[in-house]
Amino acid sequence: MIKLKIKSGDTVTVIAGDHKGTEGKVVSVNREKNKAIVEGVNMVSKHTKPSAKNPQGGIVKKEAPIHISNLALVDPKSKKATKVGIKTEGDKKVRFSKKSNQVL
Repeated sequence: MIKLKIKSGDTVTVIAGDHKGTEGKVVSVNREKNKAIVEGVNMVSKHTKPSAKNPQGGIVKKEAPIHISNLALVDPKSKKATKVGIKTEGDKKVRFSKKSNQVL
């Protein structure tokens, strides 16, 4: 399993695919499939039957997972996509932006 550099709560931008250029916050990350769910990106329509939870039924919009390779972290300083590096500060490993060299 590879080390993922994107975590829940990060602000990311989509760099490839149908939703290229859109930004959002990472809701969750699936490490086994290398996919992430990003808020407001890759919305799909799901047809649902009426149930006790949803007595009306109908079409529900929800976020679908998007592959990690299609995402890039947004640099907090320049607000543009950046690569992420890992360095040690003292005895802790921290992520940093390669554009601004700022700790994330």
